[in-house]
Amino acid sequence: MTPSSIKSAGVVVKPNNPDALRTALELSEWLETHGLATAGDPFVQSGKPAENDGGPAESTSPVFAADLIIVLGGDGTMISTARSIGDREPLVMGVNYGSLGYLTEFRIEEMFPALEAIIAGEFEIDSRVMLRAEHIRNDTVRASGRVLNDVVINKAALARIIEIDVSLNGQFVNSFRADGLIVSTPTGSTAYNLSAGGPIIYPSMNAVVLTPICPFTLTNRPIVVPDSAEIELKLINENEGVVLTLDGQIGHTMADGDRVKISKSRTTFNIIQPPNRNYFDVLRNKLKWGR
Repeated sequence: MTPSSIKSAGVVVKPNNPDALRTALELSEWLETHGLATAGDPFVQSGKPAENDGGPAESTSPVFAADLIIVLGGDGTMISTARSIGDREPLVMGVNYGSLGYLTEFRIEEMFPALEAIIAGEFEIDSRVMLRAEHIRNDTVRASGRVLNDVVINKAALARIIEIDVSLNGQFVNSFRADGLIVSTPTGSTAYNLSAGGPIIYPSMNAVVLTPICPFTLTNRPIVVPDSAEIELKLINENEGVVLTLDGQIGHTMADGDRVKISKSRTTFNIIQPPNRNYFDVLRNKLKWGR
């Protein structure tokens, strides 16, 4: 997308945050005075995980049809936005109103100067890979959706260890006996994957990491594979309480023999980067990497 093609902007707001909502209203007025049409009223994202039975994950709000989407929130709000835009690839600017701000990199005091630079065409884009997942039971697709961070199969707190067969491009990889399995993008490598002992992957790498959660056998280690691969997970021994989650925000209950097919999404999530920071700054300052 070129600067001249940015004609409209939408605002997404973190739920239950009066300060962010007040900023959103002020921002809407600023956008109109600077020649950008506002795509609907500021949209307040839901902060609650949801059980999805296969309906469309993208939002029908006009905000998500804008050329530029400004997110006032935290990483969870950014992840919800990535799911809500559907097949579109707008520019997304994240302004941190959360606790970490790993994806929402702009500080509130930087917002208006940064927007002036964006309107002038002075910005860089960080295109993040997304994955598409399908939940299949008896050859019927029960649900599907995109993820920015990860696809996770996880057991309930009191369930026994589960077994998941993994195939890559039709070739059997391994049978993981563990509390669960994470399939993560480079963006998600610093989220649940990192907590489970997986590696940090540079955001522009064309890779996906498979990380077992508390594996029964210590030799079952994380493995990094090309993001062009077709990955299939099959649940072998459901024992009540196994759940498939997409970005930790959408949940699907799984049954014995259910499969999950994962592939690279045709669309990317295009984040506008602050000019004065880089990825390693984020790792050091936000995640306290190496400290």
